[in-house]
Amino acid sequence: MLTKDLLRVSRASGGYHPQFVDHASDDHRALAARVLGVYQGHVGEQHEALDEALTAIERESDDFKLVRGFAKLLEREAVFETQSPIEPVHARRTVFEAAKAIGVVTESERTEALSRAAERLSVSPDKLDACLYDDLDARQVMTAFDARWSPDELLDQYDLSLAQTALFDATDVRVRSSDPKALVSAVKRLRLMYEIEKTDAGRTVHITGPDALFRRSRRYGTRFARLLRTIARAPEWHLQASIDDRGTERRLQLTHEDVSVPDVDPVTEMTFDSGVESDFAARFSSLDLDWTLVREPEPLAAGAHVVIPDFAFDWQPHSADFRVFFEIMGFWTPAYVEKKLSRLADLEDVELLVAVDESLGVGEQIESLDHRAIPYSGTVRLKDVRDALRRHEAELVEQSADDLPNELVPTHDVVTLEALATAYAVSESAIEAKAFPEHARVGRTLVRPAVLERIDEQIESGMSLSAVATVLDEDGIDDTSAVLSHLGYRVAWDGLSGGTIREK
Repeated sequence: MLTKDLLRVSRASGGYHPQFVDHASDDHRALAARVLGVYQGHVGEQHEALDEALTAIERESDDFKLVRGFAKLLEREAVFETQSPIEPVHARRTVFEAAKAIGVVTESERTEALSRAAERLSVSPDKLDACLYDDLDARQVMTAFDARWSPDELLDQYDLSLAQTALFDATDVRVRSSDPKALVSAVKRLRLMYEIEKTDAGRTVHITGPDALFRRSRRYGTRFARLLRTIARAPEWHLQASIDDRGTERRLQLTHEDVSVPDVDPVTEMTFDSGVESDFAARFSSLDLDWTLVREPEPLAAGAHVVIPDFAFDWQPHSADFRVFFEIMGFWTPAYVEKKLSRLADLEDVELLVAVDESLGVGEQIESLDHRAIPYSGTVRLKDVRDALRRHEAELVEQSADDLPNELVPTHDVVTLEALATAYAVSESAIEAKAFPEHARVGRTLVRPAVLERIDEQIESGMSLSAVATVLDEDGIDDTSAVLSHLGYRVAWDGLSGGTIREK
């Protein structure tokens, strides 16, 4: 993004049109190459020499703002350092202390003060005088320059930065994109307020600016600008924005034909909208449940708008196609809450849980919309969410169990209930109620009787537990304790030894 003083826009016909470079123009490409070359040619020189060279280009150019815009972008790729034989702050302090003792008024007294300070620092007076202000920006030396862009790419980057600068004063942005998922994901991660509307031209993401709800903030305007980097990565997109141009509302329109992204990292930070969401996702993922947490699932139709819930819970992703959506509704303005409730009322027929901040006091309204409300304060309690999901589990287990025969005959001699449930694409709960006529159930493992008889012949009282585990491992049985108990053994522990099996 450029600084506001480098913004080049046309306000013709009441619009707000960024003055992009002409990519077909050899002049603009040559100008970009020349500014790029000036930076490359001034490595090892002071900033003031670089500034003089840039000023010379400005005087020869038809648009000094364009030159300064190129320079602004390239300046970020340059490294400047203070290079001085004496650290300038230390040099100045020494000279000022000498001057204070003398009481400097005249030029000769200044010379005497410099001489005394130089003597203390073991340098010549001229050398000391020359390095007193080496830490000023103009005196700093460019020690490295590594531009990411070629001249053509610099033109692309300039256009992108110019458009970002124009968007800084946006109060309202509407975007259609051929990659709506990436767009919405970036909007949420940048914590911008948004709605999705269904229009004749397709789904439009409406991003509200700070003026609608809050006072203008530079932080919010910067997020608008940063969002453009993600928008511009899509193959096709159209953006329309309202711009507060010093009190006058103007219209800005951009498309994929105006701006592209030469080499820009996408928005990757802020993976959650809030700490509440992040905290909930981390804690839920640590549970061993038959539900899989999905971040930012598919959009849901809500009248003429679209809602993308924060999460969804998928029941056994490898089996039944059942999904419960989950929205965490934190504190927001009354107007926004009303709009949110309106969207929830218009939602299509879906299962939705809404964790709602108790301070909003809208839990009953959410329940009246046939959505399950889970009040929370500070953090969302896992137990409450677990209880809400459990309502569906019994029915889902029953449905999957009904689809299975009452008796199951696994082909393997040894198989765990978990593996069998996966094979049938159901939950373990649906398997547990079935009969296994050709297997014995030992703990959570099904074992053919012949295998158990063979194991029983190989073990005896007095064997070490580790030796028994080796025997069971040959048949792929991990549940040693359950098998031993089934065969009538127990484990005797003696201090820190590995344990010995005994008959019960």
